[in-house]
Amino acid sequence: MEPLLQTDAAAIVEGVNMVWVLVVTFLIFFMHAGFAMLEAGQVRAKNVANQLTKNLLTWSVGVIVFFLAGAAISAVVGGITGGGDYSVAGAFADVYEPSSSVDWVGWLFGAVFAMTAATIVSGAVAGRAKLRAYVAYTVLLAAVIYPVVTGFTWDGGFLDALGFHDFAGGMIVHGMGGIAGLTAAWVIGPRMDRFNDDGTVNVIPGHSLTFAALGTLVLAFGWYGFNVGTAAAPLAVEGGEVVLGDFSYVGRVALTTTLGMAAGAIGAAAMALYKTGKVDTLYVANGLLAGLVGITSNTDAIVWPGALAIGLLAGAQLPIVFEFVEKRLKIDDVCAVFPVHGSAGILGALVFPAFAVDVWAGGGVAEAVSLFVPQAIGVTVIALWTFAATAAVFGGIKALGEARVTPEHEREGLDSSEHGVDTYPEFGKPDAVADGAGAPIRPDGGIRVEGGDER
Repeated sequence: MEPLLQTDAAAIVEGVNMVWVLVVTFLIFFMHAGFAMLEAGQVRAKNVANQLTKNLLTWSVGVIVFFLAGAAISAVVGGITGGGDYSVAGAFADVYEPSSSVDWVGWLFGAVFAMTAATIVSGAVAGRAKLRAYVAYTVLLAAVIYPVVTGFTWDGGFLDALGFHDFAGGMIVHGMGGIAGLTAAWVIGPRMDRFNDDGTVNVIPGHSLTFAALGTLVLAFGWYGFNVGTAAAPLAVEGGEVVLGDFSYVGRVALTTTLGMAAGAIGAAAMALYKTGKVDTLYVANGLLAGLVGITSNTDAIVWPGALAIGLLAGAQLPIVFEFVEKRLKIDDVCAVFPVHGSAGILGALVFPAFAVDVWAGGGVAEAVSLFVPQAIGVTVIALWTFAATAAVFGGIKALGEARVTPEHEREGLDSSEHGVDTYPEFGKPDAVADGAGAPIRPDGGIRVEGGDER
């Protein structure tokens, strides 16, 4: 009877673990709804459909490309740079003809992480990038740019061998996406009228704080799949008995994720209040996300006070970095993807040693230094690779004259010029009246009186 019991236990464990991974995978996929709402809320009404289309195509195009090429390339890069055994044909065969359902599920779990990195870029280039340029970059990011980063790290490459720690993608996914977005926005250039000739900045507000706040909360919900879900093996079999698997730290992950999230919103609110005397709603929303990004790479291995400190720092840096990017670098990062994902991801990776459990358990300065060196090297390598690859791709597209829409199309709005639709057809048109009667409604809430003044 004993072999039968062992077989049954193994089947139970495999089934439970697969269900767990699938559920958290679906949670991470749902984050695309959050990205869609957050970004749509931060762009002008005339560009909403364009932003939604980019989010839909990021997943649709990117996930197929990642299946056909990206996952295998990641494995090959990991083998080459990590000194392990690898086979190009074998890497592709493992994706196309997996040995079990576990492999299929594992691929999908990796794919939703890849698509999260890809969709971050869309918010940085909103309002002026051609759809074809963005989709072309998504293809290359899913096929090569992101897989090289995961090859260096999660797939056993040289950064993994050095000891670079990134539990759920604070730097590998979010930091990489934020740097890519900033680079793309720099290459393409700012939206029309964003900067004046004398260097001053014009604020171009998004059309819906409601959408932005909703998107933020959807992302925060999905983030539990991102972080807690990475503890991806709840059960294991030892001696024929079912025991707890790679799940001993799941409580720490859930707690530190929650504390970092909350502290991020508070940090951004406090810094905005200090700088302007007002609590900016969008800073609070993006600060909550920055806190999540900051905690994502280290959430499994830090003491809980560290989660509060990292979240506060990640949120507080948001208004400072955004202002630096806007006023010093003169880069038009529409949805603040670099301060939310890029700099927050870098911060979380670099400060990990200061709050690591091993350091606080008695490792001291020597342990902190030994942890910091691979973190610094990893951040540098990922940042340089992402910048160089993104600049090359968008630079080439720009050289071909395909990077951004014409000035006429930009003023008209990308919804009309790129998609032939109007997201809000009942508002903003001279002959459009929402309720079918009365004077036409203007986008700013006033009405146009025939033969008289606007009011």
